Amino acid sequence: MDNHGEVREFLMSRRARLEPEDVGLPRGGDRRVPGLRRGEVAALAGVSVEYYSRLERGAIAGASEAVLDGLARALQLDPAERDHLHRLARLGAQTSGRTRARRTGERPWEPEPSMRWLLDSMTDAAALIGNGRTDLLAWNTLGGALMSDMIATATTEPPNFARYLFLEPGARRFYPDWDTVAAVNVAQLRTEAGRDPHSKPLHDLVGELSTRNDHFRELWGRHDVWQHGAGVKRFRHHEVGNLELAFNGLDLVGHDAIQMTVLTAAPGSASHEALTLLGTLATTHLHAR
Repeated sequence: MDNHGEVREFLMSRRARLEPEDVGLPRGGDRRVPGLRRGEVAALAGVSVEYYSRLERGAIAGASEAVLDGLARALQLDPAERDHLHRLARLGAQTSGRTRARRTGERPWEPEPSMRWLLDSMTDAAALIGNGRTDLLAWNTLGGALMSDMIATATTEPPNFARYLFLEPGARRFYPDWDTVAAVNVAQLRTEAGRDPHSKPLHDLVGELSTRNDHFRELWGRHDVWQHGAGVKRFRHHEVGNLELAFNGLDLVGHDAIQMTVLTAAPGSASHEALTLLGTLATTHLHAR
């Protein structure tokens, strides 16, 4: 993915979502397109219109931390978007004046034996390990039971959340909040594109989904980004019914974009009982095999 193009589309999309009233400016007249004008963003960021125009054309290499922070404030970027902007600037500086080819033959991450032992020891929570491309790389017994439909229907190895969400009809039944989950998933992929824009597997995944799913293509064009932290996810599991689980994302130190997600339920809740039942069923199935 071209860094200049990524910067241009990201800044233009952030500028288009803000109106003058959002930033304390008078609306004025003769506004033929939605969003702030370049001159308004430049004034809010404390840079000249000419310099901001160059930045929005993608010439972000060499922009100082102060300039980037000024842009972030002017465009009201959230922490994930701010990090994405700084990441794009660093990549622009690294690739300035040369074209970097897409990387092929990437060695997939595999868990060390000690990580397997850790996963196996987690019996009361669902644990999933994934990467920025939303591949599901490893899981414990309860995590595998939770995501059994995705794992069983996967057409690739490893299974991939984006392919499941946009290509597998059962995903809409499994995720009651499918629209939100789908938007977050694409924002994760866009974040990964900013971190590793020369990954051929990521290019191939985005190209495949853009061709096969109109909604994915629409979401990809929004240039939204996202940080996987903590929150609540809802599921409708075919064996135990509805689950409302708290999740926490834990970065694995020393492994870029590899993260463990741990999902738990409030003690005594209906979801906790359902999660416990799912664990019992999973253990029974495992022993039967």
